[in-house]
Amino acid sequence: MKKTLYLAILLGFSALAANAADDDKSKPAKAWSAYQPVKDPAIPAVKQKAWVRSPIDAFVLAPIEAKGLKPSPEADRATFIRRATLDAWGLLPTPEEIKAFVSDKSPNAHEKLVDRLLASHHFGERQARRWLDLARYADSSGFQNDNTRPNNWRYRDYVINAFNSDKPFNRFIQEQVAGDELWPDSQEARIATGYLAGYPDNANSRDLVQRKYQIETDMTDLVGETFLSATIGCARCHNHKADRVSQKEYFQLQAFFANTAFNEKTPLAKGTETEFDKEYQRQQAIYQDATKDIRAKQKTILDTVREAGRQYYNERYLTDSRDAIFKPEAEWTALDKWVNWRKQAVASDNEIVSYLKNTAEEKERADHNPDNVEKWKQYQALTEQLKQFDKLKPAKGSAQLTAAFELTNKDVPPTHVRFGGIHERPLEAVEPGIPALWGGKDAKLAITPTDKSSGRRTALAKWLSSDSNPLTARVYANRVWSQYFDRGIISTVADFGRAGQKPTNPELLDHLASDFVADGWSVKKLHREIMLSSTYRQASNERADVLKVDPENKLLAVYPRKRMEAEVIRDSLLYASGLLVDKVGGPSVFPPILRSGDGVGKSRDFAGNRAWAVSENKEDWYRRSIYVFTRRSFPYPITQNFDPANPNNPHHKRDVTTTPLQALTLFNSEIVFDWSQALAGRVINEAGQNEDAQLNRVYQILFARLPNPTERTALKTFLAEQQIAIRNKAATGKFEVAVPSGIKDTKGFDPVRSAAFVDLVHAVANSNDFAYRF
Repeated sequence: MKKTLYLAILLGFSALAANAADDDKSKPAKAWSAYQPVKDPAIPAVKQKAWVRSPIDAFVLAPIEAKGLKPSPEADRATFIRRATLDAWGLLPTPEEIKAFVSDKSPNAHEKLVDRLLASHHFGERQARRWLDLARYADSSGFQNDNTRPNNWRYRDYVINAFNSDKPFNRFIQEQVAGDELWPDSQEARIATGYLAGYPDNANSRDLVQRKYQIETDMTDLVGETFLSATIGCARCHNHKADRVSQKEYFQLQAFFANTAFNEKTPLAKGTETEFDKEYQRQQAIYQDATKDIRAKQKTILDTVREAGRQYYNERYLTDSRDAIFKPEAEWTALDKWVNWRKQAVASDNEIVSYLKNTAEEKERADHNPDNVEKWKQYQALTEQLKQFDKLKPAKGSAQLTAAFELTNKDVPPTHVRFGGIHERPLEAVEPGIPALWGGKDAKLAITPTDKSSGRRTALAKWLSSDSNPLTARVYANRVWSQYFDRGIISTVADFGRAGQKPTNPELLDHLASDFVADGWSVKKLHREIMLSSTYRQASNERADVLKVDPENKLLAVYPRKRMEAEVIRDSLLYASGLLVDKVGGPSVFPPILRSGDGVGKSRDFAGNRAWAVSENKEDWYRRSIYVFTRRSFPYPITQNFDPANPNNPHHKRDVTTTPLQALTLFNSEIVFDWSQALAGRVINEAGQNEDAQLNRVYQILFARLPNPTERTALKTFLAEQQIAIRNKAATGKFEVAVPSGIKDTKGFDPVRSAAFVDLVHAVANSNDFAYRF
């Protein structure tokens, strides 16, 4: 009895609980809205009918009135355009855009503004950043080597283009989960499978069978979390503790990915090359031509030890991997095919180089070869010669793409339930299936193999994107709502299950989801309806009556203020300074870590053995943050203190912390100070030498308003006192004055007064009024 109890605890559930879970599945599901079919609810009756611009408003207003409250007044137009532009673009509006909107007296002024925002390529960049958080996007593989993945930017650009073109969200799902199966001739659809391929990866793993299991686990958890807000990973080791999902059902879901492999060297289709690809190919050809003799000599040396070196590394795989590697190809099972594909995919000349080096230098090795000593010396000398041509290498980009594919169409590797989730302890084999909690009668999907694949991911993708799926539309509508109102209607955006929070307004969520599907899964229409609602137009001023009745503002009687995300802070500072380079797409870039003038333009090692090679093209320094290289082991320092996404897992909602490091980053960063100098120069160019005009312009750019009398007095006092302080320091001859950059008219230029103005701009840009949207 004790042993039985111990085993039950070890497995994470008791036999009694397991039986109860099975019994529950035979009964009708309880009224938990997330798993019931989506139906558009009736629009509630409200007293304040004039406030209702959209059905959204009626659903929001009804519970507000039920609590004896009224919604907040409409935000002033300057506040609204700043809010809407930051939400839709992740950038500040220009003073000219603000003035045009404030002055627009037409009855459809808000509609024109929202339509302009949604039509801009900045909308796709903003939405893509949010989606890439979920897709655990990075430009490197993680683990100890954190190798660069030179093709990943193509997936990032696919996402940007998908949102800009308003690709139907159901098609967006299908392309990312099974684009290679559904549209095998479409390069765009194959690039879309980079969604699955973004898993952290250890190319040095010596257990290829375990690696397969880990990759499949990542894909299973990713799909469950991203599209369904399901904590499905909790069921890998035992029955789910909160939701009616068994361990067996977890592995049935994993079985959809059992035959999936990835080719990171898929050639680009002819005629599809972009300007970035052509530049890469041109530069690569120059490098290859200049180094062909040196590389040929290196290859000749390596070929003498290649067979022995490859044999050596193959023998260092673990037993189950070696069984497949050394088996005759004619005897390969489906699993053997995957293992050998993976072995070949991660193999490189680096291993042969290491073998040559070690057998030459390590005399105590059994396979030490004295002949290799001279070969290694020759190889090293050639390597030094090759380094002289490093500047000819393409700085970024690739000539290939990464895409999912399947090694066979019928013979699929088996998927087993794993005892405690341990891959070395397989139990019963299972076939693909959807947890009954999600799929109900549709839990078993029809799977039709194609001539090149099993068709498993196609079946899953079609179920995920089905109009009748109870979760997908609700989950995405909730995510979009949380973008605008800081929290979702279900506040646990990552968990729609029993352990998550209940919806504050389930009828509103169902209305959004049903409309989303009815509108052809149009993402832009969903955003437009929300942005044009009276709910979104409310002022964010604190109200005592609301605090008393609804301290967490769940009713949304007040518009919720929100701190800008890490990338928005950086991008808005660049935009305000006039430095932002508005260029869409292309390989990821490496802006400086330190001030641009300190010689950091060369490759410098800031992360152990992984260098951050700063882009030589200065345009790259001022690109939007979505284009900055994302290295898993080395977050970009300017943004890392402002709670960016963790690229190792799906990141559902940005944290908002307040730490001293945030203020220190903005105040002490020489790069940010450079941007303040550029902003000061822009203000002087646009406002002239009049002090009041300059102060007005700074506030218009950063806050979309003018300084109030108290602020104006404080600003002028600061300027006066700062000028005295700078003159005193400069009098010693040891103080370097930092003046505005880019000033066009230098007549009457006072460096001390200008330096004080830079300090003022720098201080104002570091205020809460800048970092928050209201």
